[in-house]
Amino acid sequence: MTILFFTMIGFFVLLCGLLTLVIMVQESKSMGLGASFGGDPGESVFGTSTAAVLKKITAYLALTFMVACVVLSLWSKTMGSPRTKVAPTIEEVQ
Repeated sequence: MTILFFTMIGFFVLLCGLLTLVIMVQESKSMGLGASFGGDPGESVFGTSTAAVLKKITAYLALTFMVACVVLSLWSKTMGSPRTKVAPTIEEVQ
């Protein structure tokens, strides 16, 4: 179970990096970092609708990020709780 948890943490870190990269590449009003990867927004890898494709990718990654946050939060809460057994009382022993 612990291996699966840390695999999920690794996936989450990868997701964070990918989401950051996709957000930084998007075209802003001042062309931002997206200008350094090609300059002209008309010439792009995905065609003329690059902005729409990047917005969809960002939306899917953001949704996955939010779901992963909730899952990891609940999962880490259950992993951190101690598994103690209630000791029998004196009356139960006799």
